[in-house]
Amino acid sequence: MRNYKNIFSNIDWPTVLLYLALVLIGWINIYAAVYNEDHHSIFDISQRYGKQLMWIVLGLIIAFVILLVDSHFFTSFAIPIYLAVLLSLLLVLVFGVKINGATSWFQFGSFKIQPSEFAKFATSLALAKYLSAININMKDVKTKVMAALIIGLPAVFILLQNDTGSTLVYAAFIFVLYREGLSGNILLFGILAILMFVLTLIFGPVEIILVTTFSYIIIYSMLKHSAKTALIAVLVFSGLVYGFYYFELSNIILYATIGVGLIGLIVFLVAQKDMKGKGVHYVGVLIFVLTCAYVFSIDFAFNKVLKEHQRTRITVLLGEEDKLIEQIEGLKLKRDEEGISKEDKQAIRDDIGAKRFSLRELRQGNGWNIKQSLIAIGSGGFAGKGFLEGTQTKFDFVPEQSTDFIFCTIGEEWGFVGAFILVCIYIGLFLRILFLAERQRSIFSRIYGYAVASILFFHFLINIGMTIGLAPVIGIPLPFISYGGSSLWSFTILLFIFIKLDSERLLVLR
Repeated sequence: MRNYKNIFSNIDWPTVLLYLALVLIGWINIYAAVYNEDHHSIFDISQRYGKQLMWIVLGLIIAFVILLVDSHFFTSFAIPIYLAVLLSLLLVLVFGVKINGATSWFQFGSFKIQPSEFAKFATSLALAKYLSAININMKDVKTKVMAALIIGLPAVFILLQNDTGSTLVYAAFIFVLYREGLSGNILLFGILAILMFVLTLIFGPVEIILVTTFSYIIIYSMLKHSAKTALIAVLVFSGLVYGFYYFELSNIILYATIGVGLIGLIVFLVAQKDMKGKGVHYVGVLIFVLTCAYVFSIDFAFNKVLKEHQRTRITVLLGEEDKLIEQIEGLKLKRDEEGISKEDKQAIRDDIGAKRFSLRELRQGNGWNIKQSLIAIGSGGFAGKGFLEGTQTKFDFVPEQSTDFIFCTIGEEWGFVGAFILVCIYIGLFLRILFLAERQRSIFSRIYGYAVASILFFHFLINIGMTIGLAPVIGIPLPFISYGGSSLWSFTILLFIFIKLDSERLLVLR
């Protein structure tokens, strides 16, 4: 028989205290971010800080209710909860209101709620339910497909709402699948795909294909213990790079040379046998061909698939503003050279005008946001300017400073010390959740615990990364810190379901 005399007897208090510390830090810094001298009371519910207190109190009530519920409720109703949330994601497309370009909100009078925030814990429950079933193995193709569907369905519905930031959060589930036996090669390929996407945007597809080709030859030759082939590949690669960039050979010669080289490489690989001397090395050929196709598709996807604001966010992250400034200065020097015809000078002037327009558009968009964010954080110095003394905050230089850019307020007013303490609290929470997940007797609880840690870590990493210019601005909240009832409640539910599961772990038979 279960003993319910004290529902708090087995609660993991370190996790709860870390949660309360983050919520308190968030409330105080929301007050600082949107401080109004005419409404100086932090309890004023007409202001955002007063409303956040209401969300916090309601969140604590939700957490208390979760602790009262039997943990079997979450395992038994994981799939119904997931289906109900999927239905809400579809209904919001029809009956929702559009805010900041995304149709992600239900509005009831002055009250708004965002279903996509609650889809995170529902997906975590459904994934844990499926993967903890009998005879489920991550090495089976069927298991991988079903897991991908469970994760992918809500992600697709959220993407249809034009909320790219919340969609990208579902990439965090790859860490859960990896813990449950997914091959590390898939994780590696995912990281390489992101890296090649960024490098292609910076250097161009031709250069990346050239590097990929000869890297492939060198790696293959080393695996085959053919130092001679590897040395020849290095020399040829060095010669091509020197020739193309020193002598400025035309693109036609460049493309023709690469085309002949790729055909020759494919023929070479097909003629080789695999590492064990059996059969043709078709896998290597397929990987190489798919890599080339992927690289050449990046430019099309960037310009035709991504929307203007998404392209701007990426170009800002890659330092496009500095590139445009350098290009403008170079064109000015070229324009002032002697012997330039009037037609060429006019063409250069037109090019300068176009680049100045692009630079102005860039600075008015996310480039301005990130620059002001960096100024705010940098101006805080070591110990910060002091509570309510942040000038960047007070004069609204940074947009969304109580939600997506709340970390700017912390960096400006509390400095490096305050930001460091906040990061340490988050790291402590992540490590504690992983510790709790590993001590679970139930596979369901362990998987759910890893989902909690992965989602919170992704939000933490991307949110802070975008405020310091290391990640694109995709508009996701900092867990327990950013203003908003939907995000606070969803993170609270996500975490306290796991706390409840952990509190009853000893009731599970090994």
